[in-house]
Amino acid sequence: MTSATHPAARTPATRDRYVDLLRVASLGTVIAGHWLMAVPDGDRITNVLAVVPILQPLTWLLQVMPLFFLVGGFAHATAWASIQRRGGGYADFVRTRTARLLRPAAVFLAVWLVLALGAALAGQDHGIVRVALRTVVQPLWFLGVYVGLVALAPVMSRLHRAFGVRVPVVLFAAAAVVDVLRFHGYAGIATLNLLLVWAAVHQLGYLYADGTLQRYGLPLAVGGMTALLVLTTAGPYPTSMVGVPGEAVSNMSPPTLALAAHAVWLTGLAMLLRGPATRRLARARVWRTVVAANGLAMTAFLWHLSAAFLLLAVFRSGIGGAPGTTWWWLTRPVWLAAAGAVTAVLVSAFRRFDTPGPTEIAPGASTARAATGTALCTLGVLGVSAVGYGGLLAGKTATLLVVPVTAPAALALLALGAILLRRRRTGAALCSDAVGPGRLSAPTP
Repeated sequence: MTSATHPAARTPATRDRYVDLLRVASLGTVIAGHWLMAVPDGDRITNVLAVVPILQPLTWLLQVMPLFFLVGGFAHATAWASIQRRGGGYADFVRTRTARLLRPAAVFLAVWLVLALGAALAGQDHGIVRVALRTVVQPLWFLGVYVGLVALAPVMSRLHRAFGVRVPVVLFAAAAVVDVLRFHGYAGIATLNLLLVWAAVHQLGYLYADGTLQRYGLPLAVGGMTALLVLTTAGPYPTSMVGVPGEAVSNMSPPTLALAAHAVWLTGLAMLLRGPATRRLARARVWRTVVAANGLAMTAFLWHLSAAFLLLAVFRSGIGGAPGTTWWWLTRPVWLAAAGAVTAVLVSAFRRFDTPGPTEIAPGASTARAATGTALCTLGVLGVSAVGYGGLLAGKTATLLVVPVTAPAALALLALGAILLRRRRTGAALCSDAVGPGRLSAPTP
């Protein structure tokens, strides 16, 4: 029997299995997209979308990170309600939600920190090595944003109960104002959209959890797509929904109103596909596959670029020659299979660090301590994602919000935040909801 057989068989009838599928599908698509976009160019890595611009419209389907934040909103709505029913509070919620994310991320960062120190001491921190040290941690930006949304989730839940759909509407409108200011000479304000856009998408997950979103799949898909077409043709936004080298504006970093429109249309599409997908997920074999993939998804995401760089260490010019050529397309399955195989090896080595722990309700846990710890973890992860590990001993810096930060400083923030989030074991827990191999929890993106 597979490791997924028992939890799959014990799935409650009330569980929304489609949420689990969206989580797996979104992370899997992001992983495959990164593998396809990365193009070696001497001692650097460029993006195939810059080399073959005609591929950029594909990002309207393949940029699925909004689905991950949608699922996150759903998961937080259900988890917060569950913890409240058992007498828990804010500290119990944020500690439980962040632990599952930060444990495997901490191991990943520690391994690459050792590699970065070794490369620096050996005088090899240059060329493709420095590119790898910079690039492998870059996707952690989403983890930093996500941890920040964990900190805000109970507050956003109250806002949802009070104002419903008006909350994401106001957040999207605020993001539009930020873009107007951005394009009129106030470029620094654009960073606000890192919170506004992703918080709005996350808030759509609350509407999914209460059953509202499912009724509006077609209007969301049509309205979002119409807005996206207008913004990218008549407006100042590029076609690609991911950053492309050489473009004056990135829709992704920081997010723009165009990415918000993309998130709306993609959410509508997901709702339209929910019915047929749910019927297929009722089949035991299909559901076991999703459960098994869910247990590996975060570890695979953390290590998938490491796998790509290991392959590039062997095949310095990549596999398939010049991007966009017939031979390049024909060899994409070979490249994807090779990257998948190396990632599978890394997943088997590190998956034990990505296991859900018990959900414990502790009396008297400090809300201020938990909020401070989560904020520091957010800043730490965003900081190390921004600066990377290249030039570690040379004091390389990057701007975190408006403050220059080094990798050691970012890691220190993360470590301090993790210490603050640890549960003080001065008393017995009121409740322990073990989430082990025989029990499914709410999805934890």
